[in-house]
Amino acid sequence: MLRLTDVTEDNWLDVASLSVKDYQKGFLASAIGILARGYVYRNCNGKILVIENNDTVIGVALVREFTDEPLGYELQQFMIDQRYQGKGYGSAALGLILNELRKERHFDHVEVCVKMEDDEAIRLYEKHGFIDSGYIDEDVPDSFNLICHLF
Repeated sequence: MLRLTDVTEDNWLDVASLSVKDYQKGFLASAIGILARGYVYRNCNGKILVIENNDTVIGVALVREFTDEPLGYELQQFMIDQRYQGKGYGSAALGLILNELRKERHFDHVEVCVKMEDDEAIRLYEKHGFIDSGYIDEDVPDSFNLICHLF
């Protein structure tokens, strides 16, 4: 059964050992980098979400809140370990994440920045209702800013 959990003393090394396929490494931070960003974004209510399937750590995500306009959530990082890709876990986990954000009801939308050449990720996000916001961040001009309205 797929579920979201917190990072703990018992699972953080499993989280740190997650990795993606070589061609995906330019699209997101390493697992250790994601854990570090969770700490860095603690003042933005950064939250590390561990993705488990039957008590096995298979992925990790980082969600934070924007502190400037427009206020909302940002899915800062989202990783499924290469051993578990292509089995539907990414889609199911993204659904769980979006449902958690809907329950919180702090903001009405979530945004994600995706490299333009990451076709797999773009298809996944579009499947869950993300659309191109039209905004291009000058710091990452090779990326789309996708937005999903939560309600």
